[in-house]
Amino acid sequence: MRLLPCFSVLPLLFSACSTLTPSPVPAGSETTLALLETTDLHANVASYDYYKLAPEPSIGLERTATLIRQARAEFPNTLLLDNGDTIQGTALADYQALVAPLACDQTLAIYKVMNQLGVEGAGIGNHEFNYGLAYLSQVTGNRFEVESVDPAKPRCAGPAFPQVLANVYSVKTRQPLFKPYHIIDKQITATGPDGKPLKLALKVGIIGFAPPTILTWDKRWLEGRIYTEGVRETAQKYIPEMRAKGADLVVAISHGGLDNSPYSPTMENGNWYLSQVPGVDAMLIGHSHQVFPNATSTVPQFNLPGVDKVKGTVNGVPTVMANLWGKHLGVIALRLRHDGKGWSVERNATTVEARPIQTGDKRYVEADPAVAPLIAAEHTATIKYVQTPVGTTDFRMSTYFADAGDVSAIQIVNQAQAAYLEKHVKANMPELAHLPVLSVSSPFKAGTAGVSDYTDVKAGSVALNNAADLYLYPNALYGVKIDGAGLKAWLERSAERFNTIDPKLATPQELVNTGYPSYNFDVLSSPDVSYEIDLSQPVGQRVKKLTYKGQPLSPSQEFLVATNNYRASGGGGFPGLDGSKTIFAAPDNNREILIAYIQAAKGLSRAGNGSTRSWRFSKLQTKGPVVFHSAPEKLDLARAAGLDNITQLQADDGMGKGFALYAIDLSK
Repeated sequence: MRLLPCFSVLPLLFSACSTLTPSPVPAGSETTLALLETTDLHANVASYDYYKLAPEPSIGLERTATLIRQARAEFPNTLLLDNGDTIQGTALADYQALVAPLACDQTLAIYKVMNQLGVEGAGIGNHEFNYGLAYLSQVTGNRFEVESVDPAKPRCAGPAFPQVLANVYSVKTRQPLFKPYHIIDKQITATGPDGKPLKLALKVGIIGFAPPTILTWDKRWLEGRIYTEGVRETAQKYIPEMRAKGADLVVAISHGGLDNSPYSPTMENGNWYLSQVPGVDAMLIGHSHQVFPNATSTVPQFNLPGVDKVKGTVNGVPTVMANLWGKHLGVIALRLRHDGKGWSVERNATTVEARPIQTGDKRYVEADPAVAPLIAAEHTATIKYVQTPVGTTDFRMSTYFADAGDVSAIQIVNQAQAAYLEKHVKANMPELAHLPVLSVSSPFKAGTAGVSDYTDVKAGSVALNNAADLYLYPNALYGVKIDGAGLKAWLERSAERFNTIDPKLATPQELVNTGYPSYNFDVLSSPDVSYEIDLSQPVGQRVKKLTYKGQPLSPSQEFLVATNNYRASGGGGFPGLDGSKTIFAAPDNNREILIAYIQAAKGLSRAGNGSTRSWRFSKLQTKGPVVFHSAPEKLDLARAAGLDNITQLQADDGMGKGFALYAIDLSK
């Protein structure tokens, strides 16, 4: 076996430099390899909220870095891997991609930090494609053979670690866009059958998967340029090849969740099926922004047959999902044993956990001091950029009570989208100009990621960071044509945000279905449309008294609806929205449209821009309280929004995350 040179500059890759044990490995040798996962970082490098312009200790790779250091001190053998959705999601990411684009020889801020941390491999998520293929090609240092990427341009700087993606292919070459897999020669310590320590090489194969639904979500960038395959058949194709090339272990880095619906090559969350492919030793999953394992989770995907949410296995395969934004570090401590022919995972001795950066009530691990200096220039430039003023508002726009009916942070988005679509149609599509134009938007930030995860734009000056707070994602505006029946189905799907309430129950009932993300809770804020959501009814039968201009909505009445590319192309699984109803794909993104609208309006008022509410809950007398959770001491915002049926029951809901417990009186 070839000896590897000893370099002092590689402390994260080699725990020690010594002569390696020659093959074969003695039968009965044992070791533990800890797989460390970050996922869905979304460019949250610093513990900082660029939308609120304030430190935010509950997020940030700089704090995950402390957990990584602790894990390396605990386990002699570790392998640090990232699951994707890495380069998009904050104002820092947008600044580097859109405002002051990187030069070819520059490295993304988050990649600089990941290089410093010694990341050894990574997958690619769906949000990596949000800025287009040319940008992705540049920042990852890969030369894509696809339309829209200049083949004459040089290979640019990228991360210092391999990135793998097996199920996304170039239409031009019929070859994978990235390397489908990579085999890492990992130097580890082990214990021989005689109890003596060994130093040897372990070949760890990593293979990456992205949700095939990227073809609909980022259609404007990807259509005609790339195609996808399902995770199951892709794994069946490449894993035998990886084994033939000497992989002792195969780790699937799959950016998706779990779904046991009948298998489809286009399914978004195919990892329940991926776990059943022979040869998969461990899975690092993500995309769903959840924690797994989690014994108390009520999320449907973690309560499927074959899923052990306590031990962290899916059909017996050790599996971890480390939340989002650096809030957790996934740790799979694979216990390995060699039988003289190869290594196998001792599943009963393997442990899986998602370790939080939160150490107690409002306490967090300290940030790694080595991280901030690496991105100081980019961080400072982003803060300066987002402070650019665009207008003013005389009212506070927030989503603390969006689930209860507050539209203060939603109506302005709907107004901007509707005005843009209406203007375009009148100028360019006269055959559709007679149709009424509506708009839907959702509360992107509604507490999913913690008590600070709410849109909150205070009265006064409105700057770019506030616009980014109101519209979180770099989506493109799309217009769709639907009828009244389609609109009702759209609203029925949105109403799945809420649990079914039993009026006879005396015990507290939770209002919000936390398994249904807030970014899929689309609402109208039009004075022409009115409807109720009856929480006593089952899913699909809740939208009542749906009217247009005071009259019952006709199923055949046609509308144009402004939304985004994600929703119009099938994102969220809304009935009938599969791309076929799109009549306009705007060249501008929703946030830019919102900024331009605010600039033109100059001053926003609650009466004109933040109080038109299309929906209400149907009146319902309940025996016990109906409760929900939000940030504490915000009742004045509910009152300002006209919600007089909200009360704060407890300033601390007792869950240790800083939320307060509120009640909503559905009889009012």
